Formats: sequence, structure tokens, C-alpha cells
Amino acid sequence: MAGGEVAGGVTAGPCYSLSVMAPPATSTDASERTPGSSLGSQLAQLAFIGIASVGVFSFVKAARNDQRIAACSALCAYRPTYAGRDRTVPDFELADLDGKKVKLSSFFAKGKPVVLNFWTKTCKPCLEEMPSLASLAQIVKKDGVQVVTISTDEGPDAVRDHLQVVLEGKAPPFAVLFDPDAEIVSGKFGTSLFPETWIIDGEGVIRARVDGARDWTSPFALELLEMVSRPGGCPVDFQRGQPVGPFAGLCSDE
Repeated sequence: MAGGEVAGGVTAGPCYSLSVMAPPATSTDASERTPGSSLGSQLAQLAFIGIASVGVFSFVKAARNDQRIAACSALCAYRPTYAGRDRTVPDFELADLDGKKVKLSSFFAKGKPVVLNFWTKTCKPCLEEMPSLASLAQIVKKDGVQVVTISTDEGPDAVRDHLQVVLEGKAPPFAVLFDPDAEIVSGKFGTSLFPETWIIDGEGVIRARVDGARDWTSPFALELLEMVSRPGGCPVDFQRGQPVGPFAGLCSDE
């Protein structure tokens, strides 16, 4: 303290005698710590932060993996012949039960998924799964999801009685279109065996193709439609009923 000043601006006498008698700083004084001990403390802190970061990363990675497994549960259970994001559904126009021409694109007005089913009256499994398709259509209609069926029969009169029987006299709760020459079913989709069902997301991207009759009232059916409604969805691709690609392992426990 030059000039003997202390806090408050008050002048005091010389204090050199006190400085002579002041005890030396102890070894715990920060000014007397060795560089090595300070560096060791910093390294310990960095190590702790590193371990904590690895733990957080592992937790986030595990949680993300669990979310992916949950998102893929329905797809893995259904084992579709095809699943992916590299195909866009072709638009087309066919006549419905009333003879009115209808475009497939009109069913995507709300940006919701479309379930597209191919069938014919001579296909017994097609008729057996029809009631479950009707139930699915009724369940998802409130959410804007559309179920559309395409028959390769001659027209409404050719299938009306069959629909009456399998739906117990009730009107179909889904659209029924007709492609008697199979120009759409075979020409655009390459389908020759029935039934066959395509799951298309709200952007018109074909997300899955399921061959054969299924129970469309099962929880997996609703989960599958919910999955394709989400932006991320399930990253697993399927070819010929087998999961492929970098995320195929998500289906290993199914």
C-alpha cells in the first residue's frame, strides 16, 4: 500500500513492521500450488466431462434405437414383399360402382395415406379379407385415411352380389374401382396374383406392398398406417419379404 492508504481513503502510519511479522503463506494457498497439481485437477475434470458425455451419448443412441425398433414393429411383423421410399404411385383414372370416372390422386386431397387393394371375385382369399378391409376403412376414415379397392372384373354388376354376401348386405365403406382389362393393375403395378395391397403415404410414395390376404383389423395394420404417416417412419427396407439395408437388424428380433 503506497503512502499508507487503506480502504476508505484514511491515511495510517507506516505498516512495514506488520509485514515483517506476517506468517508465510501455507501450502494450500492458491498462489503457491504447483503447476502439476493444477494440471492434474484440470485433467480430472476433463476426464469426468468426457465420461459423462459418453454416457449421455450412449443413452441418446440407445433411446433412438428403441424408438426405431418401436416404429418398425408393425413393418417387421407384416414382412411385406416390398418396403421402401424409391417408388411413386402412378396416377390413373377408373370407373367406380356408379360408373363415375375417378382419379387415384383425388384420394390424396388431405395428404393422408391410401390403402390400395387389388382383387377379383374368383379369388377366395380376396373375398375372405374383404370384411377386415371394410372394418379398417371405417376405423381410419375419421383420420382421413382412404381405402381404395380395384377389381379386375367386368364391372359393378359382376361383383355386386359377391360384395353383398361378404359384407353382409352393407354398402362397401371404401371405394371400388374397375379395371377389367388389367391395364392399371398389371400394366402399371405388375400385379397378376391376388389379393395384393399397397400402402401409399400422403405424398404418393409407395411405402409397402403386402402380398396375400391379411387381417386388416389387427393392431399391426393401424401401426403400419401410423408409421407411414410420420415423417421419419421406419428406415428398414424390404425386398422379397426380407429386410435389407443398414437398418435391417431392427427386424432381427421380430
